[in-house]
Amino acid sequence: MNWRNTLILGVITLAGFAYFRFFEMKRPSTEEARQQAQNVVNFDRDKIDGIVIQNGDQKIEIRRRENKWRLETPIKDQADGVLVENLLSDLENWQKQGTIPVKDIQADKSKLIEYGLNNPKLKLKLLGRDKPPEILLGKDAALEGRMYVRFQNSKEAFLATQSVKKDIDKNPEEFRDRKLTDVTTAQVRRITLQTPAGQMELEKKGEHWDILKPLRARADDSKVSDLISRITSARIQQFVADDRGDLRPYGLAEPRGSITLYDQEQKKDQKVELGEAIKVFGQEDKGQTLQIGGVPEKEKDQIYVRFAPRGSVYTLPKKIEEILNTKPADLRDNHLVRIDTNILDRITIDVPGKGKTVLARKDGNWTIATRNNAPADSGAIQRLIDTLQNERVTGFVEDIASNLPKYGLDKPNVQLTFSSFASENTAETKAGEEPFAAIAFGRADGENVYVRLTDEPFVVAVHRSLLDQILPDPVHWQELSIFKLKPEQIHRVSITTGKEVSLERDQANQWHWLKESGGINQANVQSLLNTLSALRAVRWLGATMPQHGFEKPQLILAFTTSPDNKASHKLTIGAQNSDGTFCARVDGREGTFEISNADVNNLKLPLASPSTTPPNASPIASPSPSPRQ
Repeated sequence: MNWRNTLILGVITLAGFAYFRFFEMKRPSTEEARQQAQNVVNFDRDKIDGIVIQNGDQKIEIRRRENKWRLETPIKDQADGVLVENLLSDLENWQKQGTIPVKDIQADKSKLIEYGLNNPKLKLKLLGRDKPPEILLGKDAALEGRMYVRFQNSKEAFLATQSVKKDIDKNPEEFRDRKLTDVTTAQVRRITLQTPAGQMELEKKGEHWDILKPLRARADDSKVSDLISRITSARIQQFVADDRGDLRPYGLAEPRGSITLYDQEQKKDQKVELGEAIKVFGQEDKGQTLQIGGVPEKEKDQIYVRFAPRGSVYTLPKKIEEILNTKPADLRDNHLVRIDTNILDRITIDVPGKGKTVLARKDGNWTIATRNNAPADSGAIQRLIDTLQNERVTGFVEDIASNLPKYGLDKPNVQLTFSSFASENTAETKAGEEPFAAIAFGRADGENVYVRLTDEPFVVAVHRSLLDQILPDPVHWQELSIFKLKPEQIHRVSITTGKEVSLERDQANQWHWLKESGGINQANVQSLLNTLSALRAVRWLGATMPQHGFEKPQLILAFTTSPDNKASHKLTIGAQNSDGTFCARVDGREGTFEISNADVNNLKLPLASPSTTPPNASPIASPSPSPRQ
């Protein structure tokens, strides 16, 4: 076979593959073909961009504009998208219940008139690419729930359910969207509110809202969202008139106030104007304007509204006018502080006369930077952050902090600073610490203490008890793990209560007495080792004080973790506290911590066995090491 024949065969093969790919694969399967044959109408809903309903002399036209359905005839307005999509779904699922062949209709010319299909009142036309023929809907059939249907320019008729007829046999008003706007609360990024009390402006930055006018302050996210949702979730009660006529009868000529919603894409605004007092000048803010005016004479629970993008006057529930009573104080965030934990790397606690404590985050854990990055209690630091973020002010004292000495804020008693930290210079940040929030605590006044965020001009009051959570001594922030060992690492143990007893592990992993005689209680020894090797503090109490009871300790436990006994540790247990815990300290760690009563009981277990084993018996083997770390 020469190359020319090979080439021809190749071309034929490719042509065959192309035919199969573009024609055969697009043909419906046997099941799909059967299903399509049973459908009254087949179409691709994604290609449909319009619907025309002829209901007698009334024509209703609905068009898809930017993936939204709009009424174009006989009125221009936003269409009910759910209703339109349900209509298309019913059309897709519309099944033939029976077929009346063309020959039967031709045999009796009066059949079309009998079925109401000669010149029906109700017609449906789909617009778009590959649109099907116009659908003619006739009379109801004798069979319950059935009706007669045919296509334009076709003599064949069908029996079908009345579902589509129920979808389209409506007046134009029923196709109008009763949801005021399709902008969602989550999409709104900025709002302006005009009330008899003045103008307010708010803006969303990241995930949080701020008040920009008449003062700059943090806003309460949930309250702002509630305010916005009153508009975005509002549903129209009545369609009254278009808005091109005289608006005075509706109290909309001079509204009392307005609210403007800017959506996420920063396209147009949506403005709500209420009442009869404040003039709205044009569309300078590119706003979609809703005006709310007077109360209808007969419907006292409703109020007239005008929404400019839809060009009509409606009524909404009268409750919507409550937004006119909104004041800046109603929307202010009464949380003490916002802390962006995503960028938080440093917390500095500064108490004049006591120095600074710097807590640093590294690889998800916290250290005490001012103590050579000693491990810190990450749980306690997180609780402090949560407490601060959840703390609510008891009062806004001054909006302009012009007299700091009055509140003891010129020389704060405590200052907390929150910073981010970069180890190297980057295009976005410089190396080093960058504070982003600071809280200054001033003079106490009764149950409150005056506070100021240094980047805000306000003085507020918070509960005085908050200061109890801000511990200035770095000892308080130490990690709670006292020992991080394995039980089998402990080589020698000496316990002193009234007397001293001591044991040692030999090379065969056997325990024998150094100071005591008789049998050894293996279970108690293992309980002691398990407790001691993973000992944790309940909390740190701070610097060691006489009242902690170490002058006359209840128990002193010394142990080593190396065969040469050079790696030694010492735990001293002092006085019992009112909550049942005990004061304790260890060599090499500063301060006193609390140890639980259960741990103390395990450390005080008797190690001598009550058995009658002779003193010169062989040492008892230590039990297998516990898996507890």
